Amino acid sequence: MLPRVARQLEKHLSQDLGEQVWREPRLGAPADIDEHRRTVTHLEQQNVELASRLGERRAELEAARAANRELTRALNQRG
Repeated sequence: MLPRVARQLEKHLSQDLGEQVWREPRLGAPADIDEHRRTVTHLEQQNVELASRLGERRAELEAARAANRELTRALNQRG
């Protein structure tokens, strides 16, 4: 019974020490973690915007290709 209690106490002590270390700016999470999160959010937004612009450009390209096909057909029918 004692070894089980000792393991539980050891586990709790380890968790408590781990949390203390995490809170220490020198040893745990970077002090600027909020800045990193803001950067990630900004990059995610930028990615969405770029994906949207890419979709628009693809649509424009497809429209240009369709117009090119129509012009080519028209020229071929004349000649």
